[in-house]
Amino acid sequence: MNYARTALLLAAMTGLFVAIGWMVGGQSGMVVSFLLALAMNAFAYWNSDRMVLSMYGARQVDSNSAPGLHAMVARLAGRAGLPMPKVFIIDSPQPNAFATGRDPEHASVAATTGLLNLLSPEEVEGVMAHELAHVKNRDTLIMTITATIAGAIGMIAQFGMFFGGSHRNDENGGSPLGAVGMLLVAIIAPMAAMLVQMAISRGREYAADAEGAAICGNPLWLASALARLDAGVHAIPNHRAEANPATAHLFIVNPLAGGAVDSLFSTHPSMANRIDALRRMTAAAPPPMPPRGFGRRRGPWG
Repeated sequence: MNYARTALLLAAMTGLFVAIGWMVGGQSGMVVSFLLALAMNAFAYWNSDRMVLSMYGARQVDSNSAPGLHAMVARLAGRAGLPMPKVFIIDSPQPNAFATGRDPEHASVAATTGLLNLLSPEEVEGVMAHELAHVKNRDTLIMTITATIAGAIGMIAQFGMFFGGSHRNDENGGSPLGAVGMLLVAIIAPMAAMLVQMAISRGREYAADAEGAAICGNPLWLASALARLDAGVHAIPNHRAEANPATAHLFIVNPLAGGAVDSLFSTHPSMANRIDALRRMTAAAPPPMPPRGFGRRRGPWG
């Protein structure tokens, strides 16, 4: 997905938010929704990284507390031409990782203890390269803004269902829709927002896989990591992610329960498709690394 299409999808998401404001509160509701969208985007721009990291209890590490991981990220960042991001570890048995931050100068990458215990150093390098690709492509800001607006659309649609749809007309500042219309809005609007969010997220995942493979220098490291992570997230739940599903698209692998196909409502592309695309990037793909079991530490992560 190119940046022009991403910009159009973001505009569509904002337009949907404003339209729902009109449905809930008429012209005054439309104005309030537009101002609220601007305020939320500004808030997400400056504070989204701290919110997400705090939500998952991430702890920052350095060259003393996690020498291997910190040195690996520094090496990959230099190879990608990026400033050194902050590095975090999340105490979670589910193997996963994500990146956040409004720009490369204020970026953070986070990996779970489950990921560091499960993967080989080469596979961890592939995952960290993928996350740095998101930073390089500025996907972290794009995906955070979409999550913020999508969550707000669901909130305002529910608000309209309970408090809108009265007999008041648009001239009095009420909803131009009736109770049945507001019920339909409450059902359809969040689904439409989710579809736009998924279209943005899934396209950026394919781009980050390709860029990450180029950064780490071996597409099969990332392909092997994705296969292992896919099995891990289905075996081990992530309760914090389940409580905050709007953040699921930030992770390299969907932390929520889901199918293996490119379903319409999946935050991530099919894992088989992602792995096949990575394997096609190398002329002679050796067989994937054999499973080594859960719970074994593979590097000096600290």
